[in-house]
Amino acid sequence: MLVIRSILYFICQCLSAIVVSILALPSLLLPSVPRARVIGLWAKFNLWSLRMICGVSYRVEGKENIPDEPSVIISNHQSTFETLCFQMIFPPLSFILKKQLLWIPFFGWGLAANRPISINRDNKRSALNLLIKNSNDRLNEGRWLVVYPEGTRMPAGELGQFQVGGAMMAVKSGVKVVPVAHNAGLFWPKDKFIKYPGIVDVVIGKPINAMGKKPRDVNAETEQVIRTMVESIPQAR
Repeated sequence: MLVIRSILYFICQCLSAIVVSILALPSLLLPSVPRARVIGLWAKFNLWSLRMICGVSYRVEGKENIPDEPSVIISNHQSTFETLCFQMIFPPLSFILKKQLLWIPFFGWGLAANRPISINRDNKRSALNLLIKNSNDRLNEGRWLVVYPEGTRMPAGELGQFQVGGAMMAVKSGVKVVPVAHNAGLFWPKDKFIKYPGIVDVVIGKPINAMGKKPRDVNAETEQVIRTMVESIPQAR
């Protein structure tokens, strides 16, 4: 039954990506933030269909910690789920992602229209310079930045090494870091097709002031906060 439900959800994903991509074409004429809300309909539909078909939903703790002004969200990365879910929790977002994702038909086109910062991870120095150059532009548009500092999806309950890019963007832009932890990998595991029913816990920590600090110190503080939050939420179904 889980296989059948996962297949049905995958079909919904693909068909909705095509439909929303076509419907969203006129939104390219809109300013950045209203355009993000139109394109976010795909994430909203996918979360609804995921709940209805596969029984995967989510709950959020710490919404009161979300600042009023655009900030840098730094989160652990386990699944595609958080990329969808964050669009429902936070104001319009720009994701930092690898350039190759933009080449995927329909899905990648939608990503491109949503003003991400795409980087080539093979050239770390160039990627970091690009992050710093573009982060201010996105923040000034009213967009929040989402960074997965581990650089890849990790199994539930595990954290990889945190890269300093997200912290450096916050320091250079003079904005806050919002630490986020979740256990989405329990229900939508890394590199797995099957989706397991359950409730994803998303925890939003108190903002970290990056102003006047060194990027490596902000990165270390953020990593410690996220590790503590990960330990506080269930890591087994």
